[in-house]
Amino acid sequence: MSAVGRGTRVQAGFCTLVFVFLIAPILVIVPLSFNAEPYFTFTEGMLRLDPEAWSLRWYREVAGSEDWKRGLANSALVGICATAIATVLGTLAAIGLSNPAMPARRFVTGLLISPMVTPVIITAAGMYFFYTAAGLSRTHLGLILAHAVLGMPFVIITVTAALTGYDRNLTRAASGLGAGPVHGFLRVQLPLIAPGVMSGALFAFATSFDEVVVVLFMGGPAQKTVPREMWSGIREQISPAILAVATFLILLAGLLLLTVAWLRRRSVQASRGWRGGESRG
Repeated sequence: MSAVGRGTRVQAGFCTLVFVFLIAPILVIVPLSFNAEPYFTFTEGMLRLDPEAWSLRWYREVAGSEDWKRGLANSALVGICATAIATVLGTLAAIGLSNPAMPARRFVTGLLISPMVTPVIITAAGMYFFYTAAGLSRTHLGLILAHAVLGMPFVIITVTAALTGYDRNLTRAASGLGAGPVHGFLRVQLPLIAPGVMSGALFAFATSFDEVVVVLFMGGPAQKTVPREMWSGIREQISPAILAVATFLILLAGLLLLTVAWLRRRSVQASRGWRGGESRG
């Protein structure tokens, strides 16, 4: 075997080990969620593949629980609204930051993405005092605004990356043909950077849907989300129903990742199309 072949095998083996190290602790939750007994471990019947040891008991419990339904409704409401705000503001901020003429661009960029690198506990504590003074603590609106702040950096980063391949001559051409700034943005620029915008929106939604620390500070009993219900379930009563919800979240995360990969592939194809048009021109 050649040195290149051995190197490829070693690299593939190393990547497989890293994949197992990262994914195995997550995937083990899925079979445990079908445990017929109220345990967080594999029973002897499950290891023997006894059909009676496997059950949808905890999925039925989650489906019939008003607490979990309320948590899912709150997570969906907060996630969708926060994603809409973060996407609009993040996209506009990324367009402004992509302009070389903008003063203090690096400082403003670092300031806008700081919620991503700041420890969440610090951000949550600051938001709690700020929104309490504004009368927005323990309200859906306050939670939506807080989650929008956490999701906006992801939109800024993905849209900024999409704008690196955007040809500004297209905007100038639209302006020369009589299109105003808003019309040119909606008809020319936005369709071309749409994959980046949608990727940022998905990341913002995932950040909101998964957030628990800010909810612990900002949310009241009426604002309990799915992660907050899971946190309460772990502290108050250990129930495998948490594993059933965790399995749902794993499937949701996988769906979001597949969507992001599809959008990224579309963005690359669009970027090649722009460059091909430039070379033909």
